[in-house]
Amino acid sequence: MSPMTSLLNPVVLRITLRATLGRKRALVFTLIPLVLLLITVALKVVAKSPVWPAEFLGVFGFSVVLPLTALIIGTSVLGAEIDDGSIIHLLATPVSRLSVVVSKFVAAAALTIVFGAIPEYLAAGIAKGFGDKLSVGLLAGALVAAVAYNALFVMLSVLTTRAIAVGLIYLLVWEGLLGNLIGGVRVLSIGQYSVSVANAIARSSALNAHLTSSTAIVMAIVVTLATLAIASWRLSRFALKGEAV
Repeated sequence: MSPMTSLLNPVVLRITLRATLGRKRALVFTLIPLVLLLITVALKVVAKSPVWPAEFLGVFGFSVVLPLTALIIGTSVLGAEIDDGSIIHLLATPVSRLSVVVSKFVAAAALTIVFGAIPEYLAAGIAKGFGDKLSVGLLAGALVAAVAYNALFVMLSVLTTRAIAVGLIYLLVWEGLLGNLIGGVRVLSIGQYSVSVANAIARSSALNAHLTSSTAIVMAIVVTLATLAIASWRLSRFALKGEAV
C-alpha cells in the first residue's frame, strides 16, 4: 500500500462524498453560490462603480459564501457520524484515525471548491472576464479558503457536538469583529489568508487585505496541518476510550 493510499482512503472518501451530497443541508450549500451568481449578474447590469467586483466578491464571497459553505460541509463530513453514533462502525475498521480525518477533510475541501471556489471564480469572470487578474486572484484565494476553513471545521466537529455554533462564533466574532479592530488577530484569520493571497495576484485595495502573500500562505499551511493533527489526535482518544460523544 502506497503512503498516499494509506493516508487517503478512497472508500471513506467516496462514501463521504455520497453521504454529504445526500443530506438535507446539501440544499443550503448549493443555494448559496447560486445567490452569489445571481447578485453578480444583477450588479453587472446596474452597478456604476468600477471597483464593485472586488468590493462585492471580496466581502460577500470571502466573508459569506466561502466560510459558510465550508462550515456547513466541514462540520458534517465527520460530525454527522459522531452525532448519530455511526462513527463507531468506521472506527472499528482497520483504517487509521489519521486516514479517516484526512479522507473526510479532502472530501469536504473538494466539495467546498465545487460549491464555493468555482462559483467565486465564475462570478468574477462574469464581472471582469475569466482571464482578468481579479478573477484569477479570487480563485487562488478561494482555494486557500476551501482548504484551511475545512481543516478547522473538521477539527471542531471532532472536538465538540456544537461545531456549527463554535464555527459561527469564530467567523462572526474572531474574523468579523476582532479581525477588523485588532491587527494581530489577522495573523490567525483564515479569511485574511484567502483575501491576501487573492490580493497578491489581483492587486486591488478594495479587497482590504492586510497580510503579505508569503505570510498568508505559510500561516494557512500551519493552520491546516495543526488542525488536522489535533482532529486525528482527538479521534484516536475517542477510539481508545470508547467515549460517547
